[in-house]
Amino acid sequence: MSHGPATAPPAGYRAVFAVTEFRAVFAAHLLSLLGVVVSELALTVLVYDLTGSPLLSALTFALGMLPYVIGGTLFAGVADRYPARRVLVVCDLVCAACVAVMLVPATPVAGLLALRCLVAAIAPVFTGTRMAALTDILGDGDLYVLGRSLLRIVSQSAMLIGFGAGGALLTVLSPRGAITVTVVTFLCSAALLRFGTRDRPARAGSGSATLLKESLSGARLILGDRRIRALLLLLWLPAMFVVAPEALAAPYVAEIGAGPAALGLLLCAMAVGHVGAELFVGSALRPRTRSRIVLPVAAVGLLPLVVYVVRPGLPLALAALALAGMGAAYVIGLDQWFVDAVPPELRGRAMTLLTAGLMTIQGAGMALAGLAAEFFPVHHVVAGSGIIGTVVALLVVAEVRRTAPGQMSDTERRDGADRHMTSR
Repeated sequence: MSHGPATAPPAGYRAVFAVTEFRAVFAAHLLSLLGVVVSELALTVLVYDLTGSPLLSALTFALGMLPYVIGGTLFAGVADRYPARRVLVVCDLVCAACVAVMLVPATPVAGLLALRCLVAAIAPVFTGTRMAALTDILGDGDLYVLGRSLLRIVSQSAMLIGFGAGGALLTVLSPRGAITVTVVTFLCSAALLRFGTRDRPARAGSGSATLLKESLSGARLILGDRRIRALLLLLWLPAMFVVAPEALAAPYVAEIGAGPAALGLLLCAMAVGHVGAELFVGSALRPRTRSRIVLPVAAVGLLPLVVYVVRPGLPLALAALALAGMGAAYVIGLDQWFVDAVPPELRGRAMTLLTAGLMTIQGAGMALAGLAAEFFPVHHVVAGSGIIGTVVALLVVAEVRRTAPGQMSDTERRDGADRHMTSR
């Protein structure tokens, strides 16, 4: 291929932005993400204004995570069955239409929540398709890894900026007025993707299988491969435990007697650590070094949370959260391992399953942390998450090491190849 980024020497983030198509994808991601964050906040306020129910207001946030597993499992086949650009543009337009219906005053609360679910179910298909499309735009080497890193950095930053922007908008606009912003951002994202990226053929033919059957068979092939399954677990399971301090930030602030400002700082600290570490690893370390630190960093990344056992004050808690956020930098090297392990014809479904599983398991982690806090002090729950999560991470790291190329037996390699062949 003429663009051949997989063989180009690493040149850092600037080389990624030099790719015209990536700039369009990046801008579309930034716009749509900011719109989603603003709409989540505004919709939560709108539901509370209409019902006066804290439960329904909180449920609005939860519904942003729960449908991921449905969309990511049942509709994953879309990512490989149809051309990526078409899938991305249609997803943006459908989401814009859903949000536009939310603006209609006659839409009941049940309708608002149903539309929220639909947008959330579409999200993993969109994200998985975009992740797979990046391998076409940037190749499957270092530029892809750095491109994924940039999108993650935007996601972390948008959470901080978006909630602040949403709060500011709600001081001058009604909740429905703020939600209007999301319609515009979805439409702008669709236009950027339609006119800023090339139209490429689908990864896999539709064949005779139904979309549902194709999606489920893809999930079975992906999870049935020992190497891919181990890498997915290393992406998913640490994330399940690292969300505990964020989920319990409000009760922890009450436990240590800090003010409302402390809550905002606790919620920001991990994201700041993550963004800083990701920028450093992506720009200062070479691909081989990034690969070498994956397993050590994944093994110890949750240990900073153990400091909660002494019920730390605000400065020490912020330092621990920032360090835990920095631990997520192992994902940069892991991205390369994952794309190397997944056959090209399965990449769309694999990326969609990865996204759906990650969001679902984070939601489960938040729920489990909240449940545990009903029976144990909050600081013990967070410390316990760090301890248990580290044990789980060590077990998964051992499995990833066992499945590394050159470590598996001939029989295991042959079985994996047979499974991949069945998907063609």
